[in-house]
Order: sequence, then structure tokens, then C-alpha cells
Amino acid sequence: MAINESIIELPDNVRITVLDKLVSWCRSYSLWPMPFATACCGIELMATGASRTDISRFGAEVFRFSPRQCDLMIVAGRVVMKMMPVLQRIWQQMYEPKWCISMGACASTGGVFDTYSVVQGIDRFIPVDVYVPGCPPRPEQLIQSIIDLQTKIRAEDTMFGREFDAPTRQQAKRALQR
Repeated sequence: MAINESIIELPDNVRITVLDKLVSWCRSYSLWPMPFATACCGIELMATGASRTDISRFGAEVFRFSPRQCDLMIVAGRVVMKMMPVLQRIWQQMYEPKWCISMGACASTGGVFDTYSVVQGIDRFIPVDVYVPGCPPRPEQLIQSIIDLQTKIRAEDTMFGREFDAPTRQQAKRALQR
């Protein structure tokens, strides 16, 4: 049998792909965000869901307020030390696979609040996948970060969950160590 004889003609509406790529594509366009908004970045987060920017065009429209129904946490604004156990509990209650976006300068680095009570970057306590710069960032920046996260999710091997075995994901955060 020659190589050319083994090629089968498929109809135009049939596509062949790897199952892992299909699962990754489905996951990337079905994100359910868990908003954790504490300050002015929360206003911009709400504006992202409004009709002008309309986050639903990108497959992340259903904001859930139960961690067991979410797979994307968006931390918007400053987080104080008193709120960090709440944030960690919500993060731990979310099912895998889960992702996190740190929105704004305060969530990413503490911003202008260089005090003992404000967390100087949430990445010290939970893993962050995408950082959104700005004070406060525009809704367009958050949408771009969701697009970047979708690209990252499509590149991961999500069928078998190998990306969760990565040392950076499994490394215990400082606040969770005993």
C-alpha cells in the first residue's frame, strides 16, 4: 500500500485533532471567574462585565461567588493581612484546574501601600498566572489578560493534569507552611 493510497478524503465539516488539544480549547473558553475585589480595581472589574467591554465575548462571563463553581480567581485591589486567610480559604476550596489573575498594582506588589498591614504581592501566598499592571488597570487590560490566560491554558496539557505536577505549582507558599 502506497502512502498516497492511505489518505482518506474527509468532508469539509469534519476536523481531526488530538483530544488533549480539544479539552484545553474547551477549558480556555469556559472560564468561570471568582471576583475578589477590595478596592478601586473592583470598579474596573465590574466595568469589564458591563456592556461596553462585555467580557462574555471571551468566554468568561459567568461570575460565580461560590469557590466550588469557579476556576479563575481575579484578585483586584489591595489585600490586607486580615483578609489573606479568607483569600487562601477561597483559593483552596476551588477545584483543579484553577488559575489566578492579579489585577492592579496593589494586588501585584502592594502598590503605594508599603505598610505592615497590606500584603506586598499576593503571589507570596497563592500562585498567580497573569499579572495586570496599572493603578487601576483599564477593563481592556483585564480582557487582554484573560486572552493571555486562554493562550496559556490552550498550551497546557490539561487532559492528564501534568502542569499541576510542575515544581512551581506544587511548591508550598510561605503562609501555608507550618
